[in-house]
Amino acid sequence: MGGGRRIHGAGAAALCRRMSGFSAEWLALREVADRAARATDVTDAVLRTLPQQQSATIVDLGCGTGSNARYLAPHLPTSRWRLVDDDEHLLSVARTSLPYAVEIHVADLRELNEQVLQGCALVTASALLDLVSESWLARLVTMARASGSAVLMALNYDGRIACTPSDVDDELVRSLVNRHQQTDKGFGPALGPHAGVRAAALLRDAGYVVHRSPSDWVLGPEHAGLQRELIDGWASAAAETAPDRTEQIGAWRARRQAHVSAGTSHLIVGHDDVGAVLA
Repeated sequence: MGGGRRIHGAGAAALCRRMSGFSAEWLALREVADRAARATDVTDAVLRTLPQQQSATIVDLGCGTGSNARYLAPHLPTSRWRLVDDDEHLLSVARTSLPYAVEIHVADLRELNEQVLQGCALVTASALLDLVSESWLARLVTMARASGSAVLMALNYDGRIACTPSDVDDELVRSLVNRHQQTDKGFGPALGPHAGVRAAALLRDAGYVVHRSPSDWVLGPEHAGLQRELIDGWASAAAETAPDRTEQIGAWRARRQAHVSAGTSHLIVGHDDVGAVLA
């Protein structure tokens, strides 16, 4: 996950280049949609178990520019944030945008380090799990259980994409995107649209009480920039998965972008949030 362009979540993991970096521009573009989509019932169920009268350490894995911390921190005003990413530029943006106690850790997330979770009350991430493998996720759950921490994993893409107006090739592209989602993104074969389901199962098996709810992106004409990025990314991933359909997919992309230009495009992109606390 080093310095190029890395786009994740919302089916956009299909846009990522293996272990390349997310752009700050992309992360800024999606932050408003992320904030609106969060499953507040899951967040509340986790946060109310954390100590409110003393400083708790929160570990944010793959933090990017800090959008997850910006969302959660007002609910945890006395907490210390341990932000973990391999992109020093994004970490510097996160540090300057958070008026809270922050520790910065430059680390390759492919190599989970138990010390990163040491003493933490909560381990969290946003739009990360669909990139990782089941074995990576199992290691994370084991480490979280050993540290006694709660878990909050937000905005896990779940395979659903609904486009309005509908198009004859919407389902073709969605199925190809979901196949692409499960290719290796640097952590081994990616969980893709199965991330939330598998996270919930692994956490239950580890003795956690699990909360899981939808956190869908609902994108209208006011999200034209984000829609354009998603459509281009989906088309690219679909064509990479089925090169023999490149012309057909390109025509689909042109029709979908025309709807965006006309102000008539609406997209729903399925996600879920998974939270877990120890009984």
